[in-house]
Amino acid sequence: MLNAKDSETELVQEKLILTDVLRQSLTSGVVVVDWKTRVILFNREAASLTLLSADQVLNHTIDVLPISLQEVIQETFTTRRPVNERQVILREHAPPELRVQVRATLDQIAEEEKPGVVLLLNDLNRNREMEMNLRRLDRLARVGILSAGIAHEIKNALVAMKTFTELLLEQNKDTEIAGIVGHEIQRIDSLISQILKFAGPAKPAFSRNHLHEVLQTSLRLVQHQFDTHNIDLVRSLTSAHDEVNCDEKQLEQVFINLLLNAVEAIKEKGTLTVASEFIPPSGGDAAPNHKRQPGQICVTVRDTGAGIPPENLSRLFDPFFTTKTEGTGLGLAITRRIIQEHSGAIDVRSELNKGTVFTVALPLLPAKL
Repeated sequence: MLNAKDSETELVQEKLILTDVLRQSLTSGVVVVDWKTRVILFNREAASLTLLSADQVLNHTIDVLPISLQEVIQETFTTRRPVNERQVILREHAPPELRVQVRATLDQIAEEEKPGVVLLLNDLNRNREMEMNLRRLDRLARVGILSAGIAHEIKNALVAMKTFTELLLEQNKDTEIAGIVGHEIQRIDSLISQILKFAGPAKPAFSRNHLHEVLQTSLRLVQHQFDTHNIDLVRSLTSAHDEVNCDEKQLEQVFINLLLNAVEAIKEKGTLTVASEFIPPSGGDAAPNHKRQPGQICVTVRDTGAGIPPENLSRLFDPFFTTKTEGTGLGLAITRRIIQEHSGAIDVRSELNKGTVFTVALPLLPAKL
């Protein structure tokens, strides 16, 4: 049985442990300096911001800290006044540059005979990132409202276009271009209907389809672009199996978007290769940077364009990210969402001045007996 002295000792130890846990879990960096300018407290966030370890700092003078923090500490000791929300630069010569907001106060520290300085550090880069995310969400909301209004207007115009096309098809049933126009109007109508639902993207209308047929339709619709830009098209649709459970109109949207992006990347005179590969249930060699699963069909769209800078690759599928002067930055974001809704995956590899490869992997349906 514990006596009163042991209980008191245990309580003090528990308080110390709790204090340490709270100190280390703070999202602000905390630095405490005694009146001899020795650092006596340096939490985990402070170490992360300054790129210094506790062993390098604790029980050392403030000379080990970044110069910008030394200046704030010295000013607080000299003026005996707090420093409120001052912006200083850390890691000035070690990219990336980091700006922090500093608060400094003069406080009595434990049993010290003279007051010391307490610093609080907040990462402004992180705050800025949070602010950017909030702005992005606001832009998404505004785009949604705007899209709904535009969709109503387009829907009304499509009624007249559909009527005209149906009459054209009745009079010229063998005219291929009339069929293409009719097909495209139906696709636009489907897209507009999705926007009008607005509560969220319309769920795909899944059915059993041959992916090669979807690809051939997409290629036929973009063929004029290939001819205009002197682009050689190479088809290699060799997958032994190509039946997938999909919404064919949504997948057409995916491949048309990838093909048009390839045309823009090539600009004039180049080669665009569209290939399919069957990954058998027993497995197969995976393409670099792309996890392909057995029982899938993989479609690659390869261009000989200028390529994508490495710093842009990780943001390529982010909404509103675009390098085009008049681009919306929504095409590839929508493309990825559609692929994900089809239980698939999309990957991109690129090399400057050599070209880009998009790989779309989709699960195959079992072959019909």
